[in-house]
Amino acid sequence: MSKKIIKEAFVKSLPVCAGYVVLGIGFGILLEKTGYGLSWAILMSVVIYAGSCQYVGVSLIAGKASLAVTAMTTLMVNARHLFYSISMFDKYKDAGKKKWYLIFGLTDETYSLLCEGACPEGADVHTYQFLVTLFDQIYWIAGSAVGAVLGSVITFSTAGIEFSMTALFVTVFVEQWLTTKNHLPAILGLASTAVCRLIFGREIFLIPSMITILTALTFMRKQTGEVEVHE
Repeated sequence: MSKKIIKEAFVKSLPVCAGYVVLGIGFGILLEKTGYGLSWAILMSVVIYAGSCQYVGVSLIAGKASLAVTAMTTLMVNARHLFYSISMFDKYKDAGKKKWYLIFGLTDETYSLLCEGACPEGADVHTYQFLVTLFDQIYWIAGSAVGAVLGSVITFSTAGIEFSMTALFVTVFVEQWLTTKNHLPAILGLASTAVCRLIFGREIFLIPSMITILTALTFMRKQTGEVEVHE
């Protein structure tokens, strides 16, 4: 593994670093305020590693939710991974042993970095993907640890910290919009989500919107490809 590919992967992951450290700090603080300290923050970030689910997990822990409720909530929150991970089948197909970690570490932000398929010239693509994924998780673990420590020594209101995850999603969306010429998939996503939100309500609109987006993109893949070529 050359220093060049490590450097390239690190530079590629830097946009996620700022977001993950801040979000991880928020998670660590919330978890500490619930009564679980540094070791729990690190353990959850190593084993679970699902930002939005970990935030929700703090509420589940605080509310002493049952295993059934926890399992169902986790499925609902992370169901979106089932849809966008489909596009990574071919990219991870020949990754060997690295594939298992690549699958585990495929978060929304890591997906946004890897879905374009760019890789430094002459580098092994799967090693590059592995390093980007690993760097992203390291940022999250570091942020969670710092947050847990801060939460134990600083007293302040944590109201609104959970919104930081939404803020990162918006940032990633804007970055993708600015760097991509074809905006049709983004427009389809926004429209589908808005319609499903109105029809199904705030509690259960996520999965229907994902299904709608996947279906629309599947049927319109020729059009979206033509827009990209035309532009």
